[in-house]
Amino acid sequence: MGEAGVGQSSPPTKAILPKRIILVRHGESQGNKDTKAYTTIPDHQIPLTDQGLEQAQQAGRAIHSLISNNGSDLSWRVYFYVSPYHRSLSTLREIGRSFSRKRIIGVREECRIREQDFGNFQVEERMKVVKETREKFGRFFYRFPEGESAADVYDRVSSFLESLWRDIDMNRLQHNPCQDLNLIIITHGLTSRVFLMKWFKWTVEQFECLNNPQNCEFQVMQLGDGGEYSLAIHHTDEELMEWGLSPAMISDQKWRAQAKRGDWNEQCPWSLDAFFGGLADTDENVGNDNNDCNSTGNDNNDYD
Repeated sequence: MGEAGVGQSSPPTKAILPKRIILVRHGESQGNKDTKAYTTIPDHQIPLTDQGLEQAQQAGRAIHSLISNNGSDLSWRVYFYVSPYHRSLSTLREIGRSFSRKRIIGVREECRIREQDFGNFQVEERMKVVKETREKFGRFFYRFPEGESAADVYDRVSSFLESLWRDIDMNRLQHNPCQDLNLIIITHGLTSRVFLMKWFKWTVEQFECLNNPQNCEFQVMQLGDGGEYSLAIHHTDEELMEWGLSPAMISDQKWRAQAKRGDWNEQCPWSLDAFFGGLADTDENVGNDNNDCNSTGNDNNDYD
């Protein structure tokens, strides 16, 4: 006799998605203020300036206000991921001043969201030439001597995202589903751009047009009613344009704000036409040079 329930599996537990994923660039560092710092101080040990410390404190207050809806919402928690670089850890500590212990589920130092490796000690004149070469070669694929390319950063950020989803799916963060969960990722400018590129499936061409956020500027990916994350829920068109998003990319963010999870945006111009240069609307028009197929393409060529 067989046991009751043999061969039957329990229905999977539905993961409770974070309400927000917030990317924060570290505060102003000594290297941001004076690039000569990189010639004598290892990149991972570059500290924040006094202004950078103040920026981080201000960011903490602004993020707390956002998450708590100016103090009116009491049902929320935060979990932090932080780059192991000194300037990121210092930014975390200053942001943390705005949160009580009971609001913080936990924090994890995560090496995969560190800064792009530019080599070891950076010789100023050499780095100037190297960065000029990068602009000619392309910022995504150019690999710094003894360092990384943005493509290398993309690979490790992709690995981090896989771990992030496992943390959420398996509830490794020990999140109470009755409370809104907010993930705060304290990282670096290029790493933030690569994170967004991977998440939203942006192309290399689109990446080349992106700009760094300012020091301690934060980018809020908020969960829409349909289950998709979007930058357009919290941020204005002007902010998105400052970060280098094209009108088509902004339109896609607005679509995501209302879309159901798993939906496909048929109006997304880089989904098909950017790769094929225009497809026939019907089978009958395939191979017809005079067909009137619609080709929108990607006209975003405003490089930094």
